[in-house]
Amino acid sequence: MRVLLAGATGAIGTPLIQRLVAYHHEVIGVTRLLANARRLEAFGAEPLVADVLDREGLLRAVAGTKADAVIHECTALTRPPLRFGDMEKTNDLRTKGTANLLEAAREVGATRFVTQSIVYGYGYGPHGTRPLTEADPFGVPADGPLGPIMDAFHEAEAQATNAEGLDGIALRYGLFYGDDPGTKRMIHAVRKRRFPVIAGGGGEQNMIHLDDAASATIAALEKGRPGSAYNIVDGVPVTWGDLLDEMATLVDAKPPRRLPAPLLRLAAPYAYTAMTTSMRVSNEKARTELDWTPAVVDYKQGLRVVATATA
Repeated sequence: MRVLLAGATGAIGTPLIQRLVAYHHEVIGVTRLLANARRLEAFGAEPLVADVLDREGLLRAVAGTKADAVIHECTALTRPPLRFGDMEKTNDLRTKGTANLLEAAREVGATRFVTQSIVYGYGYGPHGTRPLTEADPFGVPADGPLGPIMDAFHEAEAQATNAEGLDGIALRYGLFYGDDPGTKRMIHAVRKRRFPVIAGGGGEQNMIHLDDAASATIAALEKGRPGSAYNIVDGVPVTWGDLLDEMATLVDAKPPRRLPAPLLRLAAPYAYTAMTTSMRVSNEKARTELDWTPAVVDYKQGLRVVATATA
């Protein structure tokens, strides 16, 4: 299959390109920066320089290109978002970016479209202990600063899964970690005790190692049911406190400092909202329909692999 991959230099881009090439797919990697072209070539992808938020520029860039599928992995989250405004460009990539990439997909003759999403689309806040499935409400409208974020979750999936003439699929990833710059920065911050956690440890989060996210993405590309969404998580939720304490242990650092909830809420309101969200998410549908099983069974195994790689 010939695949146009947007977000090719993001966190999931490198492991995804490597797996696509290993599985004998051809990859056209979209990047905004010409400086990234050689990096994409080194991983076996054909670079294409374009900004997915620039509709006309994107369509000019893909003119004459042919592809069987488009994968949308674009976000603007190079660092953990602290304030609600930090999500604005990612919201645009989920709304305008998705619309532009759907047009590009038609331009290149693609028949498959896979878009990224995230489990936070089930809503911020406490969800209890019942595992959430793809049948639960997703992207429900919210008031206040969460409104644009939830609207973007909904619109990205709705555009993709309802796209006329395309088999659209949405992947609701857990929180990424792995051998990537973001995780390395987190480890460095934990080692220096510069990554505090909310007192009490925060809510349960759903993780996914980047290598497993990449393998699930290819499984969805090849086997996903048109119009479907899939939860891509390892299935073992963990609180922020336990996650960062484990990371500190593995790098011989002191446990992260605990911040009182009011202080974190004032200093980093979005981070507070995310850190106090608690949910358990089922990956049963992905296991069954995609014949996919995460190789990294939980955060402890994954962090040991990451710590060894960054030692």
